[in-house]
Amino acid sequence: MRPLARPRMRNAVVLLPNGFTLGNLLFGVFAIVSASRKDFIWAGWCVVLGGVMDLLDGRIARMTRTGSRFGIELDSLVDAVSFGLAPSMIMYFAVLNQENWSWLFCFFYTACAVMRLARFNVEQGGRAKTHFHGLPSPAAGMTLATYYWFSQTNLYSQTFVGSLPWHAVLPGVMLVLSFLMISHVLYPALPKFSVRSPMAVVRTVGVIGILCGVLYKPLAFAFPVLVAYVGYGLVKTVFLGLVDRLPSEDPLLDEDEEGEEENGEREIEFAESPLRGRRRDRRASAIARAITGGGEAE
Repeated sequence: MRPLARPRMRNAVVLLPNGFTLGNLLFGVFAIVSASRKDFIWAGWCVVLGGVMDLLDGRIARMTRTGSRFGIELDSLVDAVSFGLAPSMIMYFAVLNQENWSWLFCFFYTACAVMRLARFNVEQGGRAKTHFHGLPSPAAGMTLATYYWFSQTNLYSQTFVGSLPWHAVLPGVMLVLSFLMISHVLYPALPKFSVRSPMAVVRTVGVIGILCGVLYKPLAFAFPVLVAYVGYGLVKTVFLGLVDRLPSEDPLLDEDEEGEEENGEREIEFAESPLRGRRRDRRASAIARAITGGGEAE
């Protein structure tokens, strides 16, 4: 009798990142279920834990070199549920279900999250990156999901923040997050822990300090930290645009990933890096005027 062949270790390694991706989906679905049961604390935890799964599946795929087109597409489909639909449903059941048409904010937010993920697949899917083109959907989703946490703390109730008309403010917050996801704003990726330079040490210490604060008092710190991240990327991009400080290198490509390219660099489309595209756009306009007789190109 012929013995059964052992499953190859490679197959098990390939399934590992996809297992984390499906774990993300599990938390996303249960976040919706928990929100429908008015358990908004646990619903927020499900979205946050889904974010942890989303972080791990990409890192594991790159570490084990088991990334695939299937994994990229699966990850985006799952993220659409966990960070698009689930946070919007938490907002609907917690705050927005007092008006007949408030569900349209949930639709618009989810639609922008789906479009953001589709653009991510075209531009950055499967690559290590230093920046994201537009607000990452996990950051946007966790910002909405942790609002209810923050509303249950003394920092919320004993300060002016608690006196704000949040039933009117939150739809605006959802619209801002939606537009930022499909915008050209560059957001920094989570930095790698490193001690190679003083700046790397500062970043590492800062990230560890923030993580310790969030782990120590998640209900009080998670929402403000995420709001600060959202504001940081927006302010930094606006500042760079005003002073016209164009990046000298690809802002969406990690240094380690750059070394694996055939010629040492990757070609980017204009929409992928709006800060670098201005000169190219002006050059293209001059050529177009010359061709149509509207001007001379020297």
